[in-house]
Amino acid sequence: MIRALGFHYVNEASFGVDLVAHKYAELFENNKGKYYLTANCPALILYIEKYFPELIPNLAPIVTPMIATAMVIHQLYGPETAIIYIGPCIANKKEALRYTEKARIDSVITFRELRELFKEFGITEGKHEYGDFDKPFGRKGSLYPISNGFLQAADISEDLLTGSVITAEGRSTMVKAVKEFADHSQVINRHFNVFYDHGCIMGPGTSRGGDRFFRRTLVVNYANKRLQTFNKREWEKELKHYLHFDLSTSFIADDQRIAQPPRDKVKEVMIAMGKDEFDDNLGCGACGYNTCYDFATNVVKGLTTTEMCITHAVKSRQNSIQHLQTINDQLEKTKEALRESENSARREQQLAKQAYSTMEAMLQKLPSSLVIVNDKLTILHTNESFIKFLGPEAAEINEVIPGLTGADLKTLLPFPIYNLFSFVLLNGEDIQKRDIHFNEELYNISVFTIQKGSVAGAVIADVHSPEVRKEEVLKRIDEVIDKNLEMVQKIGFCWAKALPKPNRC
Repeated sequence: MIRALGFHYVNEASFGVDLVAHKYAELFENNKGKYYLTANCPALILYIEKYFPELIPNLAPIVTPMIATAMVIHQLYGPETAIIYIGPCIANKKEALRYTEKARIDSVITFRELRELFKEFGITEGKHEYGDFDKPFGRKGSLYPISNGFLQAADISEDLLTGSVITAEGRSTMVKAVKEFADHSQVINRHFNVFYDHGCIMGPGTSRGGDRFFRRTLVVNYANKRLQTFNKREWEKELKHYLHFDLSTSFIADDQRIAQPPRDKVKEVMIAMGKDEFDDNLGCGACGYNTCYDFATNVVKGLTTTEMCITHAVKSRQNSIQHLQTINDQLEKTKEALRESENSARREQQLAKQAYSTMEAMLQKLPSSLVIVNDKLTILHTNESFIKFLGPEAAEINEVIPGLTGADLKTLLPFPIYNLFSFVLLNGEDIQKRDIHFNEELYNISVFTIQKGSVAGAVIADVHSPEVRKEEVLKRIDEVIDKNLEMVQKIGFCWAKALPKPNRC
């Protein structure tokens, strides 16, 4: 199936495992008191370079089986051969970038990506014959996907009493193993065979949900099947042929560690999360850290946030819910108060409208002319008598603009009259019973302040009314002015407050 994708040769990495295993057997046998971490797992190599660079001298200086296999293939098929490595590990993609020339790998894809290619090109088992890998074949290197399978390939003893190697696998176990190797290597006195996952059979590039021990069984069964017809003599010959390869390598420190924060800063975070500030071993592990103290330390470092703590997040959510409930209760009370205030305002507005209607009716019946203006001498209100006072043209305008609301007083009255309004608005002093001439008639005008500097009103009476004599007219004017002046001022004030500001004509 792989050849159907266009590959000319398909080689198994097991022979590269055998080559590397032989080098490890020599290294461990001649260690001279120095103990090593195996460097077969690229994830482990990156972890050491970034977070334990002081352990780089203890990383076995031997290339991984992937690189060893690439060197063999370049020797077999030429240095220009393009090599695609297919495996279970995404860390191999970064590892391939370390090497060039005789150890060059052109690309790395995972098993999951391989299946996607099969699906894309419609390649299935039923459409193709079975085929074998190209030579050279590996021996026990086929066990490499299992964590301690590498030790089997190297014939390195795992005996608890006499063995010199400890195998550690899994993410958290790898981290702990590296730390213990750094702290206690002189007491442990063992080499560490370490893998990030539970062996390559559980690598992130494999199908999700696979059963670990089922996969382990498949690998063992495959290795046993190969060994039943295995040509050991040919394998030894080929192994000897390639043992002259220089499989040594080196590693580069890339320290990414962040300085440990002060203990008091860590304690502040723990207290803020509601944790026991005196118990450094407290922790449920749900956040991914071993203890709450480790978690708080990384919060201070800026590598995580307090929201990643489930218990703190739940507690914070409960507090937030309670706080929101309190706010909602307060809002509900405020809404109720606003509704009551709105109802009260509506009642007051209704009363004001009723009072306004009553006063409007009264003012329209006054025999004297009434006009109210603002500080721009724009008319705010008039009565029917004022319209008659102005004459027929004003009456025509009144039909279009009732009450002449918004009209400019200066366009309706001569300067000597409208200037009286300007005087009252500017000085705040009322003008009482001033005689004026308008349209060849004599009138008596009183101009008064309604809102100081902004609203003024006037009452204008005709002193030449034919129905009464002059003395009676003067008396009536006095009575009208004295009786209605205060009422008109109050009414004018209500208009100024209640009526919207009119547009200018």
